Amino acid sequence: MNAMIIQQLFIGGIAHSSYIVAGNETCAVIDPPRDVERYREAAAELGVRITHILTTHLHADFVSGHLELARLTGARIYAPASASCEFDHQPLSGGDTVALEDIRFRVIETPGHTPADISYVASDLGRGEDPAAVFCGDTLFVGDVGRPDLFPGRAEELGSALYDSLHQKLLRLPDHCEVYPAHGAGSLCGRAMAAKRSSTIGYERAHNPALQIPDRADFVRSLTSDMPAAPDHFGRCSEINRRGPALLASLPAPAAFSPKAFSEEAAREETVVLDLRSYDAFGGMHVPNSYHIDISANFSTMAGWVLPPDRDILLVTADPGQVKAAMIGLYRVGLDRIRGYLEGGMRAWSMTGLPIDRIPIISPEEAHTRVHGDDRATLVDVRSKEDYAVDHAAGAINIPAPDLRSRFGEVPDDRAAIMICAGGVRASLAGSILKMRGHPAVYNVAGGIRGYRAAGLPISRDVPAA
Repeated sequence: MNAMIIQQLFIGGIAHSSYIVAGNETCAVIDPPRDVERYREAAAELGVRITHILTTHLHADFVSGHLELARLTGARIYAPASASCEFDHQPLSGGDTVALEDIRFRVIETPGHTPADISYVASDLGRGEDPAAVFCGDTLFVGDVGRPDLFPGRAEELGSALYDSLHQKLLRLPDHCEVYPAHGAGSLCGRAMAAKRSSTIGYERAHNPALQIPDRADFVRSLTSDMPAAPDHFGRCSEINRRGPALLASLPAPAAFSPKAFSEEAAREETVVLDLRSYDAFGGMHVPNSYHIDISANFSTMAGWVLPPDRDILLVTADPGQVKAAMIGLYRVGLDRIRGYLEGGMRAWSMTGLPIDRIPIISPEEAHTRVHGDDRATLVDVRSKEDYAVDHAAGAINIPAPDLRSRFGEVPDDRAAIMICAGGVRASLAGSILKMRGHPAVYNVAGGIRGYRAAGLPISRDVPAA
């Protein structure tokens, strides 16, 4: 008899962990995202069949792959009863159990991050009855806990529920019980997750900062103030997951458009252009009125945050191989309307005489001179308010990149606007947004704040009063 096997599968772009829990012949997949081929490949390597798909909650930061995987494998979907899911599934409530060979999953209800969270406590019955592991979704992380502020008007209620879920339920598990959360460092489903991707109840009890707050009111207060901004797609992905997302096989394949046809498509009101290339390539030449999101840098989260979900998307890539990667990244956050891509890329575009736009990249020294000299340029730090508060270029104002969609009017259009971020990528997105809003002169600082520091230019830690 083999022991229970736990395999973690991590996706860096959304800092998401999903799991395969396997017996001798069959396995369960816990919290899969929409691109599910990896689970079939992993199961094949283990020599097991996927028979169970376990969902801890309706994820807000990505579109789940439960329906996709069920279609391909015939596996049964299990989901929280209180989530009122509209697809075929086995609803689960606290006290229910799910059997997989000699593995038993006991369900405990752990609301707080959302109203309908459950955790799966796994026992390897071939070794004993004791809980061996808990798959706790976004309730308990390594070094953090789930944020309770994603449902308008319910943050304090959910924060109090989270306190109970942690102290009355999860922390009553034995110290040796392994903790397997759905996210790690880089996710916005919490505030400050550790880079380590698994832990134990005992270690979290002793060292997790959120669990060192004994008073309920203080705990709730700490989790309902100064949380990082939640991306736009957090407000729609959970509902997509509740209804059940479209199957990927039902979505049309993106078309390859010649430059002329691409230009005609881009002129349609219901279309947006998304450029995936590096920020220096985009800065040198791009299709006018394009969003820029570097495909190598937190692509899914930023795309879900800023792109309108009710528009068709046209892609500009550095090479044809990026089209498939972009499709996966966009589908993960519910952006299904991928109309096509520019055949031949910007090289083909430039050969046709069609208009181009630029966001010049300037050195930190030039940026400093323009801001503090006669040009009176506006330096806009487009990082989060938390990063800005740590330190920033002297004289910079702070407007996080996604916020420029509504706050572009705070950047004067009678002088140059210079974007700065950590290293240049987010500033390019911000610059593209500002250009689409009609600003005539937008620049990007090479190397961002890191380059600014390295050049020995003035750094400030003063944060203007709100």
